[in-house]
Amino acid sequence: MSISQINALISLIEDPDELIYQQVKMEIENGGERVLPFLEQYSEFNQYGILFQERLDELIKAIRFKTLCERFKEWKESETPDLLDGVLLVNRYQYPNADESEIRHTISRFRQEIWLELNDNLTALEIVRIFNHMLFEVYGFQGNKQNYTAPQNSFIGDVIASRKGNPLSLAVMYQLLANSLEIPIYGVNLPSHFVLCYLDSYALPGSITEDRDHAVLFYINPFSEGTIIHANEIDEFLGHMDVPRQSAYFGPCSNISIVNRMLNNLVYAFSQSGKDCKVQEVRHIQEILKEQF
Repeated sequence: MSISQINALISLIEDPDELIYQQVKMEIENGGERVLPFLEQYSEFNQYGILFQERLDELIKAIRFKTLCERFKEWKESETPDLLDGVLLVNRYQYPNADESEIRHTISRFRQEIWLELNDNLTALEIVRIFNHMLFEVYGFQGNKQNYTAPQNSFIGDVIASRKGNPLSLAVMYQLLANSLEIPIYGVNLPSHFVLCYLDSYALPGSITEDRDHAVLFYINPFSEGTIIHANEIDEFLGHMDVPRQSAYFGPCSNISIVNRMLNNLVYAFSQSGKDCKVQEVRHIQEILKEQF
């Protein structure tokens, strides 16, 4: 589709004939991501009526969502789905124009500053103490206990800006930084909670799967500022919840599992606030990831 064709189609968005608009809408949406900059430019500088703006916003939203779904599919099908890439896609759902390079830069800065505190002679527990000091004392991350279920807790940009998150988002920050420093800390997908485990040996983040045995040294609870816990405490937690013991509750989960759980949290948050359209959209994204489970 040429630039002149795109502009011609956009000029027909305000056509009062619904059949004509539906045809125009279909052709614009088929143009995909390439058409977005033109639509956004019209949205910013247009001097058209309310109907034009409403339809323009509808088209922008539809194309953005379709493009996002395609990115999730590509991410899922990649050889080793990267955790940061995955949580940035979740962030993009709510903030399509967010500066992702700034988020990456902030995480990279955190990584560098933590690296300066480490040395090759540290034990696993000493490494965790340094991580806890940097994340919770120096950077000021903390559990968002007052707004535990708020959707903002699932968007990494908001978590970094506010320094507040739920158990999952705090664990994600912890794991991202640890893995970037080749420290074998990974998420553990507990029912109604999320913690981390410190493995006895290093595995590439993308190679972590729920059906492999992994030797765990101990567990970390980022929601309580990195408290160390052990397998017997996981057992007690499951017992209190009357949940049958499963090996998956004692070992690392995959990056796809983490992103899927983040989406689950969003479904719950949007359901609580009556945002049914967003619930449907997030569930659609989950369907894209579903065949991995």
